[in-house]
Amino acid sequence: MNGLALKKARCERGLTQQQAAARLGVSQPYLALLENGKREVTPQLARRAVRVLHVRPTVVPCDSSACDRRATTDSLAKKLSALGFPGFQYMRAGWTRNPAEVLLDALRQDDLDSRVAEALPWVLLNYPDLDRDWLLRETRVRNLTNRLGFVVSLAMQVEVRRARNTTAVYQRLAELEKLLKQSRLEAEFTFGSRLNSARQQEWVRQNRSAQAEQWHVLTTWQPEHLQYV
Repeated sequence: MNGLALKKARCERGLTQQQAAARLGVSQPYLALLENGKREVTPQLARRAVRVLHVRPTVVPCDSSACDRRATTDSLAKKLSALGFPGFQYMRAGWTRNPAEVLLDALRQDDLDSRVAEALPWVLLNYPDLDRDWLLRETRVRNLTNRLGFVVSLAMQVEVRRARNTTAVYQRLAELEKLLKQSRLEAEFTFGSRLNSARQQEWVRQNRSAQAEQWHVLTTWQPEHLQYV
């Protein structure tokens, strides 16, 4: 997040610099320096702006070191709740994280709760402005290209079912899918719950969708399984 984005958010809320500074917990002169680009907006201040100025969480800088390989269902649910996912609205949300970070956290889990898995296409549909370059780089480094590719395909199918396959959101997803196909892995990966036996894996392999087969993902997830479709 830069100073111009911070100023735009303040003006859109109809706040003076003094009013916005009070909400952000900084002085008015310091806020003026931030808005003029003479001071850098810290990640902590960006998170505060999300909360008190209702800035989109995509402005929060992505932090690769903060991504959790062993995130729990509860921690992922709280992060998704903070992003506004309706399936976890009953939970007390924690700090708002960048949607790309939350998505990466979930994709890294080999055994993913179905409620969390259901939320991932929603994240892509509601935050199409997430940091695509960062997400692509991090998924490639961690061999998560296929899982992300499947989630993107699932989100695109949702848009098709909504007759919204000409929207800007759909086009951004299509561009992301095209980039992911360039680094698709040949190995098979699971998406969602862990498959513990060879018999389970073979059954899923025979009953998965064309999109799951395309991405070499062992899963039976389809758009009709998403409650928000």
